[in-house]
Amino acid sequence: MDDVRKLTEDYPWIQTPLVIGAPMRLIALADLAVEITKAGGIGFIGSGTDTDDLSIHLQSAQKLLENSPSSISSSTLPIGVGFINWGASLATALLAIEKYRPAAAWFFAPASISSLQTWAEGVRKASPETKIWVQIGSVKEAVDVVESVKPDVLVVQGTDAGGHGLAQGASLISLLPEVTDVVHNLARTQSITAPVVIAAGGIVEARGAAAALTLGASGVVMGTRFLASHEAVIPKGYRDEVLRANDGGQTTVRTKVYDHCRGTTGWTETHNGRGIVNKTHTDSVAGLCHEDNKKLYEEEVKKGDAGWGVEGRMTTYAGSAIGLIKEVKSAKDIVQEVREGAKDVLGRLNGAVVVGKL
Repeated sequence: MDDVRKLTEDYPWIQTPLVIGAPMRLIALADLAVEITKAGGIGFIGSGTDTDDLSIHLQSAQKLLENSPSSISSSTLPIGVGFINWGASLATALLAIEKYRPAAAWFFAPASISSLQTWAEGVRKASPETKIWVQIGSVKEAVDVVESVKPDVLVVQGTDAGGHGLAQGASLISLLPEVTDVVHNLARTQSITAPVVIAAGGIVEARGAAAALTLGASGVVMGTRFLASHEAVIPKGYRDEVLRANDGGQTTVRTKVYDHCRGTTGWTETHNGRGIVNKTHTDSVAGLCHEDNKKLYEEEVKKGDAGWGVEGRMTTYAGSAIGLIKEVKSAKDIVQEVREGAKDVLGRLNGAVVVGKL
């Protein structure tokens, strides 16, 4: 079955090219997830490791969707939920999933493949219609996940992504085609259904979305772009930094120092987070020990919005495409702008190929 057709069958409200909201922990909650879905995308609530509040967020989403247009029709709650598996409570998650039946459950950073299998089995039993999405960042991860979990969707994340991902990896331009080839070959040789492949990491506007689609993705995930949406739950200081920063390859960095200072130390050594460079990072590079850096960070928290910025210390997780974000918009406008813009880009390229010139 064609992957795009499968997506439209599983998520009948979507419009293509498909735009998906990343399940950003504490930032992507009911308002953002619902607005992305209502715009024809798939919005995800970022439960992360905080499953105790998941039922509350899902209930909020359900209420927000009560007066949705007739086009938002689905046998499930038409949003997804994302988990950071190493720290999330499976038992609490399953209670919420069984009650609210979200359309998708997104898994990321499990403690082991066997624990990932346990999560997938639990969700499939609690809510058989909820589709399993698994985020990976390498070919090996892709093979392990497809063989053991058989996900419905494989989210391929390149290292340009903001927030957490593999410390050692590749950008989408090489990772996505290789993963797609390997997964399809695996499906043929082992007679299993290949998952739908979705691209994530460094996509914030139409040109990046179009590029990911030409590389083999059936849809695109955006996280950093939605930091500058009206519906994101984000402090003003954080959002201001997202709008200020440019030249993301130089002004953002992958590091574990922000985790040490924030106390989010459950991540394995294989993972780190991409954020905007500030005093927390530069002082660490200059030799400041973790203990002293953490104390300074905790003092900075007390400053509120003034704690962000190049001379500040507060963590601003964001991807390397941050320089392309210039203004705050509604989630609806962002989804429509990227979707329609990607169509235009692909249409122009198709026309260029037909006439034999750019």
